[in-house]
Amino acid sequence: MTILLAPMEGLLDFVLRDILTRAGGIDRCVSEFIRITDQLLPERVFTRIVPELFNAGLTFAGVPVRAQLLGSDPTCLAENAARLASLGPAGIDLNFGCPANIVNRHGGGAALLDQPETIFAIVSAVRRAVPAAMPVSAKMRLGFHDDSRAIECALAISQGGACELVVHARTKAQAYRPPAYWERIADIRAHVTIPVVANGEIWNVDDARRCREASGCDMLMIGRGAVADPGLGLAIKADMARERIAGEIAPTDLNHAGQASGSAAIDGITWTLLMPLVLDFWQLVCTRLDARSRAGRLKQWLNFLRRRFPEAELAYQSLKSVNDPALIDEWLAATMSGLPRLVR
Repeated sequence: MTILLAPMEGLLDFVLRDILTRAGGIDRCVSEFIRITDQLLPERVFTRIVPELFNAGLTFAGVPVRAQLLGSDPTCLAENAARLASLGPAGIDLNFGCPANIVNRHGGGAALLDQPETIFAIVSAVRRAVPAAMPVSAKMRLGFHDDSRAIECALAISQGGACELVVHARTKAQAYRPPAYWERIADIRAHVTIPVVANGEIWNVDDARRCREASGCDMLMIGRGAVADPGLGLAIKADMARERIAGEIAPTDLNHAGQASGSAAIDGITWTLLMPLVLDFWQLVCTRLDARSRAGRLKQWLNFLRRRFPEAELAYQSLKSVNDPALIDEWLAATMSGLPRLVR
């Protein structure tokens, strides 16, 4: 079972990638997109968005990071991919799924899903431009207005030379509204010869199980679900391990909980274990990000975490009107010490 961490502009940047991969359960990451227009970008642009390039393309926890490019010009994308490849990412990913209007208006992201011939040209050009050993993958949605050309686009990506395809099981028009149409990923899998990764609306173990059944994929990409529950990857893998064990052991060897005798199910991560990572996140935010955005970034993450952890709800309510980093430091120190959670 392979779990990928999704790229999410404005949320899943290198700071949160660092922290979530420390939590465990993530096998590979994809960076937020690097936008390519009409020029060859300097190396500092790539390293600013993907600082893991300074660490052999790995997060602090040793998880590989593929750098994602977004654009619509095959030649310019190829030139930038070649420069990016020289910096040593774990691979290069191509974005054919971003639903943002500002990106689509300029012909990038999901807008290309109405142009499978351009998708083929982009993938082919990038594949030729980088060393043969460098993985080139892609991410797509099911379509722009509808999913009528989903298989055509997937074939363009596969035949263009990509080694892997992530499918977000919604169209651009469907944005992030549930449900995700995982069964359409199975249709795509039936037509391409490369590995396919299922993505979209995976918030918990039950979602992951249903996604696997509907899509037929053993590789999943999680995004907002991992932000809300940093132990989700661990929990999904534990659930799959229990399924495998249950299939190998006779029913008489199972206890009342349906687990193998003597086995212990370790699912996810507790708030006690997560809290030091929240503190690490805050410290990274304070050292790596602009002062004006620091408090907002912490509250953004806490807002997601409160979907899963009651303690995060308390933290969010305590800090939602606080913007002074010194007061946030004080609150976190008190919380880590088990003292009353007070903010002046």
